[in-house]
Amino acid sequence: MAELKASRAGAGVDGDLWSGLRQLTPARIGLGRVGGSQPTAPLLDFDLAHARARDAVHAAFEVEPLLRDLEASGFAAPLVVASEVRSRMEYLLRPDRGRILDETSRVRLQEHAKATGSCDLALVIADGLSAVAPARHAVPLLREWRCQSTGTLPANVTLVVAHCARVGLGDAIGEILQAKAVVVLLGERPGLSSPDSLGAYLTWAPRAGRTDAERNCISNIRPEGLPYIDAARKLNWLLSEAQRLQISGVALKDDSEEATSLPQQRPDELGL
Repeated sequence: MAELKASRAGAGVDGDLWSGLRQLTPARIGLGRVGGSQPTAPLLDFDLAHARARDAVHAAFEVEPLLRDLEASGFAAPLVVASEVRSRMEYLLRPDRGRILDETSRVRLQEHAKATGSCDLALVIADGLSAVAPARHAVPLLREWRCQSTGTLPANVTLVVAHCARVGLGDAIGEILQAKAVVVLLGERPGLSSPDSLGAYLTWAPRAGRTDAERNCISNIRPEGLPYIDAARKLNWLLSEAQRLQISGVALKDDSEEATSLPQQRPDELGL
């Protein structure tokens, strides 16, 4: 009875019956109350989380530090492209323009494809709705992915960095590069507990106009969410199965948790 009364009163943000559950989730549960309001500390924490989410949406994509991190990690120099969007506000208001390459980028990709021929995988790093996410997590994820790579993965990879990109821009990029598959790493919509969540989107046989049902998504990639090691394992498995079955999206079920470990391949065999 005493515990029930404490629960109804919301008494004690610390030491109440919610304290154990709060250790298991970042969700805001059992915050307590003071009169008809929340205690000051949870309210301030909520305001801070909201401000961080808003800042992540409006943050600029810092490409130069990303390029330096990629180079320092031994990855090939990427092609840098952009969508038709010309400002962050336009990006938020016109999602359709974020799926279309600007003319300069289109020519750059066409020239690259003409010089090098088709590729097995187009790997795109983009800002999305949180430019903070790729800045923090794209390179660590790619390093882990490279370490876990297996002999079934594509060897001919073209790396691309894209400004003001929506997921669909990867399909346009992959189509021009004549890629068998495209993987887009970009910042997901920030939440009140995850302003820097990275998503990985895989599409087999990319071309402009592909729908969300035709791609697979690995979501919430970050140390506090899906760790790099687990995300890289899922990405490896999905790429391997997409290549084997030549499908992606709802047709490709993610059974990576049930898959057995595959032999490792040396990082330099990936051509990255």
